[in-house]
Amino acid sequence: MTTEMQYMDHGLGGGPEVLVSAQGPVPLVKAGEVLIKVVYAGVNRPDVSQRLGKYPPPADASKIMGLEVSGEVVELGAGVANFKVGDLVCALCNGGGYAEFVSVPSGQVLPVPKGLSMLEAAALPENYFTVWTNVFQRGRLNAGENFLVHGGSSGIGLTAIQLAKAFGAKVFCTVGTEDKVSACLKVGADVAINYRTKDFVEEVAENTQKMGVNLILDMVGGSYIQRNIKSLALDGRLVQIAFLQPSKVEVDWIQLMSKRLTYTGSTLRPRTAQDKAQIANELKERVWPLLESKAVAPVVYKVFDLIEASKAHALMESSQHIGKIMLNVSANA
Repeated sequence: MTTEMQYMDHGLGGGPEVLVSAQGPVPLVKAGEVLIKVVYAGVNRPDVSQRLGKYPPPADASKIMGLEVSGEVVELGAGVANFKVGDLVCALCNGGGYAEFVSVPSGQVLPVPKGLSMLEAAALPENYFTVWTNVFQRGRLNAGENFLVHGGSSGIGLTAIQLAKAFGAKVFCTVGTEDKVSACLKVGADVAINYRTKDFVEEVAENTQKMGVNLILDMVGGSYIQRNIKSLALDGRLVQIAFLQPSKVEVDWIQLMSKRLTYTGSTLRPRTAQDKAQIANELKERVWPLLESKAVAPVVYKVFDLIEASKAHALMESSQHIGKIMLNVSANA
């Protein structure tokens, strides 16, 4: 097997144009890891943050960006018994996905769901791990509850809409255009709110008989925090996973007490391999059957070749996309 590979280097950071093709060594496979020959890689908001120098990788992670891939297992680290060379898999990476090869802890690797393409499989890990841990583990969403997700047309949003609907919730979302409203309704949202023309607080109140929603998944922050609190029902939960607006705001917390609210949040990348393996096991048991039955499905917006990663990042920052932006890595082999 080759010892050199192509990858995308972001140098000292900056705009999308800093992403350039480079050559480097194929990563060494540690005990408990599998080496994957990458076919496709997903593009995610944390990649943009890393490129800008705002989201450095953990000390023990690859400095190459890229948090999810699909591909073929080509080497096993010591102690790996749940995969074999030749298996087709998708994986949540700790970094290193924008490359021809990546080594990943075996607990973060999952088989490609039956009936899905390698492109679709690569679009799963980052979104499905994130949604599962925040909506179902931390957010404790139950059937019959009202659920609101902001950024409904993003990869995270479309995943959250579909999974929440599949598990019996009534689903609300916010988006910024009428095309995105239509896209969210198409995948299962009950109420899709264009925040440029309507107030989501008023829409939630009207569609819940002023009871509010039980759970909100928010990646906006800023001015949304107070409005989220107002939109929550008694014993409601608010889960924060990102801040597209400022994280420092003035908030009146009185309703936190009067409504008995829970405000929590998380980031996925720094969590332990054991945490991620637990999420992976639950996904395989609870969600992979939904993917195989086509009850839920990833939504891919556009695919770029690996060497066009700068164009993929520019599209991500434009927020014009509906669903996942992907990189075809094998096209450059």
